[in-house]
Amino acid sequence: MVLPTLIIVSILVFGMQKLLPGDPILALAGEDRDPQTMAYLQEKYRLNDPIPVQYAVWLKQIVTGDFGVSVRTDVPVADLIFQKLPVTIQLAAFAMVVALLIGVPAGIISAVHKGTVTDYSINVAALSGLSIPNFWLGILMILVVSVQWQLLPSSGYTSPLEDLGQNIRTMIMPALVLGTGLAGVLMRHTRSAMLGVLRSDYVRTARAKGLNERTVIIRHALRNALVPIITLSTLLFGELLAGAVLTEQIFTIPGFGKLIVDAVFTRDYAVVQGVVLCTAVGFILMNLLADILYILVNPRLRDAT
Repeated sequence: MVLPTLIIVSILVFGMQKLLPGDPILALAGEDRDPQTMAYLQEKYRLNDPIPVQYAVWLKQIVTGDFGVSVRTDVPVADLIFQKLPVTIQLAAFAMVVALLIGVPAGIISAVHKGTVTDYSINVAALSGLSIPNFWLGILMILVVSVQWQLLPSSGYTSPLEDLGQNIRTMIMPALVLGTGLAGVLMRHTRSAMLGVLRSDYVRTARAKGLNERTVIIRHALRNALVPIITLSTLLFGELLAGAVLTEQIFTIPGFGKLIVDAVFTRDYAVVQGVVLCTAVGFILMNLLADILYILVNPRLRDAT
């Protein structure tokens, strides 16, 4: 299903960007908007061709690894993607670590202590994490952690190749902002999965054999509840690659989010197309990874294959 999905996505990406208001040629031509200059730019970027022809040419270039050239910076889009993608991947990875470290243990504890004060408290905390907007939490953390406490830098980004310590310090707050919301989602799904497994016959049998409660929960219940958790985690990571726009803007992180926002405002179609297409490929790869992890985690699926 990967190939037809990518073809459909490419058609949507190319077609919908044509609906964006404005004309990038007007911005490139400058204030004078010389007719000869505009005609040259139209010919250079093949904007005079019919839309199906433009799509065919674009798709042929994409297949060969050529995403076109940014009309704003005159830099190949592939170079821009390779510059910005590692930054967003690192931020997404940090945020997922935060979400997993908070959400999965909280979901397990909530399921084990169902109906208690602990369970209700964790659910309230998870709902709060889901309800608080990322931009508000980011601004609040900058005000408290950076301005008042002066513990972490308020914005900016440093490459790990330049200064690993400073890189980690600049990533902590954005990762916490993104990770807390995801932790609430993971907690609720982990709790639901664990509640279903804890009522299973094999869990009751394990307890009847006298196994330690921790062993029953970790080795028997959690392992069988991991499939929906893996599905959600991989999809959330895919969303982070495209959905960290506000957080990257607030903390001035030069990642995918800032790149696509700037491209939309400047009508830089080639960059918009390249970023969205790479994001779609990322979602597909995350789904493939989830399928592979299913087989590794669940022995029954290995037997079926």
